[in-house]
Amino acid sequence: MVYEELFHPKFKQDLKKIDKLVAKEIKDTHLDIILKNPYIATPLKGKLSNIRSYHFKKNRVEYRIAYEVLEDKRVIFYYMVAVRENFYSKLNARVD
Repeated sequence: MVYEELFHPKFKQDLKKIDKLVAKEIKDTHLDIILKNPYIATPLKGKLSNIRSYHFKKNRVEYRIAYEVLEDKRVIFYYMVAVRENFYSKLNARVD
């Protein structure tokens, strides 16, 4: 089961807003974890129910990666990565 990875146009900007070492860890570790097991993360509720939220903590800061699994196309589409604070309101705005 190989998935292709696609990214929202603002995803790279999100990474630039995060500490460089954390951004590197996201690219080197967390995206691979999601790619190997796309259903590892919790599905959201309501109008975002098709999106999953992957959580991890680094240096006492909570981070989220929001993505959607497009099973019919074998694609993982990453919407956003950011700290937990205001994450879901920002995600709502991005998805609309």
